[in-house]
Amino acid sequence: AMLLPDGTVVSADIKNCRIVRLRVGASAPIWTAGRPGVCRHDPPSFYGSPNGVFPLPDGNFLVTEINGNWVDEIDPAGHLLWSTHPPEVRYPSDSNEYAPGEYLTVDYSPIGQVVIFDRTGRTIWRWRYASGPNRLRYPSLAEPLPNGDILLTDDHNDRVLVIDPHANRIVWQYGHTGIPGTAPGYLNIPDGLDPLPPYAYVDRFAAHTSANTGTQPSP
Repeated sequence: AMLLPDGTVVSADIKNCRIVRLRVGASAPIWTAGRPGVCRHDPPSFYGSPNGVFPLPDGNFLVTEINGNWVDEIDPAGHLLWSTHPPEVRYPSDSNEYAPGEYLTVDYSPIGQVVIFDRTGRTIWRWRYASGPNRLRYPSLAEPLPNGDILLTDDHNDRVLVIDPHANRIVWQYGHTGIPGTAPGYLNIPDGLDPLPPYAYVDRFAAHTSANTGTQPSP
């Protein structure tokens, strides 16, 4: 779930196979896309177990679907603009914008990946190692930093990383690889993160997002 600048919250409702937008005090979502119980890729009517929805600078949203490995851009009314498969990704998670026309996703798999791609599914950059200290194990979220580095959770390695995609190296780590813990310096399967303002994802990529009180378009 993500708090938008207008005070509403947008969230992927995975088990109900829909996207919802919520407002404090409202008894029901003020906007929905998808339909509970119908979990397949056929936007804008249906979504296959969406596990991420991120705002874009123009007010649109980037949706990630587990079923079928899809990433979609939709407008605030839920209309589909494009869909693509992140290249060679088995389980995309929480895709978001890296730069104009470039999108960032992780592969939540035993041999995890971080991939930058475009709307045609073309690979721009990939981080994937089958062994060694660079191997990722079930990464669930990556976000771009202002300098172009990538901040991510490497969940089952119990660490958070910053990767420099230009140098292709890890430049920062918090947590001890494969050693869960609760003491300072340790993490236990971290599965979410976001920089604090003014560097939070919403501060950088959702400045023009506004509320929309409509519901999903009719199939």
